[in-house]
Amino acid sequence: MTHRPVKVAVLGAGSWGTTVASLAAGNVPTVIWARNPELAEEITARHRNSRYLPDLDLPQRLTATSDLEKAVWDADVLVVGVPSHGFRETLLEAAPFVRPWIPVVSLTKGLEQETDLRMTQVIEEILPGHPAGVLAGPNLAREVLAGYAAATVIAMPDEHVARSLQGIFARPTFRVYRSDDVLGCEIGGALKNVIAIAAGIGIGLGVGDNTRAMVISRGLAELSRLGTAMGGDPRTFSGLTGLGDLMATCISPLSRNRRVGELLAAGRTVEQITTEMTMVAEGIKTCRVVMNLAERLAVPMPICAEVNAVVHHGRTAQEAYRGLGRVAPGSEHGPV
Repeated sequence: MTHRPVKVAVLGAGSWGTTVASLAAGNVPTVIWARNPELAEEITARHRNSRYLPDLDLPQRLTATSDLEKAVWDADVLVVGVPSHGFRETLLEAAPFVRPWIPVVSLTKGLEQETDLRMTQVIEEILPGHPAGVLAGPNLAREVLAGYAAATVIAMPDEHVARSLQGIFARPTFRVYRSDDVLGCEIGGALKNVIAIAAGIGIGLGVGDNTRAMVISRGLAELSRLGTAMGGDPRTFSGLTGLGDLMATCISPLSRNRRVGELLAAGRTVEQITTEMTMVAEGIKTCRVVMNLAERLAVPMPICAEVNAVVHHGRTAQEAYRGLGRVAPGSEHGPV
């Protein structure tokens, strides 16, 4: 008796969605859904995504479509890589065509604005009964697609499901680890974008490497505190989806959230930055949700608070870095 190969559908043809689809296409039949028909045609016919990943070839086996039903109707694994602000709407559109019980994997490192929910919680609301997880780690799309060695984590509530998904995304230079701490991996991926804006502001202000190291390390402490308070495994935050993702996003010039911070330090407004960027910087929206969660759980987060004040309340980048000095330091392992 023969079994058909597993089929993967990836929703979202941004840089990371395209990269993950390319990884999967090396192992199993994979289709990517692009809202733009011209982009879908370019991926299928020319094996390029010139909007988000110019000059990098895509696998010839990877196909694309702008027809959502066609993309998902026979998928065995559904991967969702659209920005957080369009995540719920896209899932609602896809839901009538999704086969029962298949795993749904989020690539989105953000939190929902109106509800403060994680993306896997949104999946559970719209597609109850489907195993919901996340693929996350220190993964800059351009480097991964170009073949640089990297690693990621597939986090699912069921280890057997996570184990079955490992091989779908793994490539010779792309190691896939597994975890059952979905919440921790998801929170790490979302919060690191906020800290990256702070790191970018520091770069733009020319504060020096000592200051940037302080912001990154104390940012990790904030990320870990909130994630643990929400129920995440403390070990997760010292791993790939915590420290690893935070480092990559804060130090790489390819990081869009770091770039946001640099532009804020140069005096640009959030409206100017978002209008000019072709890709979404999730940290802009996430910082407000993070502060909602921090207040609800009584978790002090001074760095995230300063970023939120700059992004949403008119504080200048210079005031934000001076503002970090308003909190008296206590024990390194204490709350602030």
